[in-house]
Amino acid sequence: MISDLANGRYGLSLQPSKKALVHSRLAKRLRALNLGSFQEYCDLLARPEGNDEQPHLLSALTTNVTHFFREVHHFEYLRDTIAPILIAKAKNGHAVRLWSSACSTGQEAYSMAAALVAADPAVHQHDIKVLATDIDPKVVQVAREGVYPSEQIAAVPAHWQSRLTASGPAGCGEIAMDDRLKSLISFGELNLIDAWPMQRKFDVIFCRNAAIYFDKTTQARLWQRFASALADDGYLMIGHSERLSGPSQGAFKNIGITTYQLQRDEGDKK
Repeated sequence: MISDLANGRYGLSLQPSKKALVHSRLAKRLRALNLGSFQEYCDLLARPEGNDEQPHLLSALTTNVTHFFREVHHFEYLRDTIAPILIAKAKNGHAVRLWSSACSTGQEAYSMAAALVAADPAVHQHDIKVLATDIDPKVVQVAREGVYPSEQIAAVPAHWQSRLTASGPAGCGEIAMDDRLKSLISFGELNLIDAWPMQRKFDVIFCRNAAIYFDKTTQARLWQRFASALADDGYLMIGHSERLSGPSQGAFKNIGITTYQLQRDEGDKK
C-alpha cells in the first residue's frame, strides 16, 4: 500500500530493492505515533485523519540533500551567460521569471538569486523574480526563513559567500540569507505531478535530483510539462544523474553539462 500511495499521490517510484530503507525510515513514524504495526500505519493513512501524516510520510520517503551552489557549473552559467540576456530583457520592460521547482530547504533558490545579483547588483530594480517550490511543507518553511547552520557555507568560495549572507550573524552557529536575496524569491508548496497554477512562462527552470524519484513515464511527462512551461528559448537545468526522455528530447538542445535550451518550432511561437 505504501508503494501504491507514494506513486499515486507523489509520483514516487519505490522499487522492491528499497523495501528495507523504507521500512527503516517509517519505523520511526510508527514509534512516534505509538503504532504497533505497518498495517496500522497503512490504515491511518487511508483515513481522513491520516492527512496530517502525509508530510511526514513524504519526508521519510525522500532525501532532502542539498547545499549552496551544488553542481556549481549551473550557477556560473546562469551568472555569466543567461543572466545578462534576462537582465536585458527586463530592462526592455519584460517580466523575467525563474523557477526552482524542487527547492528543498532553499539553498538552490538562494544560489540562483546570488547568481543574478553577481551578474547585476541592481537586479532588484527590474521585474525579475525566482519562484521556489517543493512538495514538502516542512522544508519550504526552512527555505522561507533562510537561516542555516554556519558550517553549510564553509565550503562555499569566498566570492559566493559574500553574495549569500546577511551582514550580521543569525545566532550562535547560524547564518542568515541576505534580505536582498530574499526579496527576489517567493516560496510555496507544489506537487510536481499535480496541476500547476502558474500562468506566466518561465525563462529558467531548475529541476535537479528530483525526477530520479519518479518512474520513467512520470519523468517523461514532467520534462514535457517543463517544455510547455518555458518561454521561447528558455533554459532547463537538471541533475547530474538525470537524462531527458520522451517527446521532450526533441524539444531541447544540450548547451552544457545537464543544461538545455528550448527549441520551440516557429509555428508554436506566439
